[in-house]
Amino acid sequence: MPRITDPALDPAVAARLKRDADGLVCAVAQQHDTREVLMVGWMDDEALHRTLTTGRVTFWSRSRQEYWRKGDTSGHAMFVRGVALDCDGDALLLTVDQVGGACHTGDRTCFDAGTLETSTEGTAQ
Repeated sequence: MPRITDPALDPAVAARLKRDADGLVCAVAQQHDTREVLMVGWMDDEALHRTLTTGRVTFWSRSRQEYWRKGDTSGHAMFVRGVALDCDGDALLLTVDQVGGACHTGDRTCFDAGTLETSTEGTAQ
C-alpha cells in the first residue's frame, strides 16, 4: 500500500493533493513539444517526490504494489519537463520528453487502441 504522506515531499505541495482511498493521484503524461497524450499512471507522495527531484518519472504500480521508474526495464525513459497540479488537486499533468514508446505494449502512446464512436447530437458545434 502506498504511503499517503511522505515527509520528503514539500508540505505545501502535499497539502494541495487530493488523493483517492489508496493515497494515489492520477498522473497524465504528455509529450512536451507535440502535446501528445502518452499515458496515465498513478502517484503517491513518494512517487511525486522522486519525480520532482530526479528528473525521471516514477509511478506507483497498483498491480505490482511497487514503485517503477519509467524506462528502467524497457529503456523507454520518461524525462520530466514540468509538473502541474489541476484546480481540484486530484490530477497531475506531467510534461515530459519520452524516449521510445510510452505504452507497455511498445507503442508510442497508450491511446492507440482506437477511438470510440460518439454522438454529436445536442452538442455545440
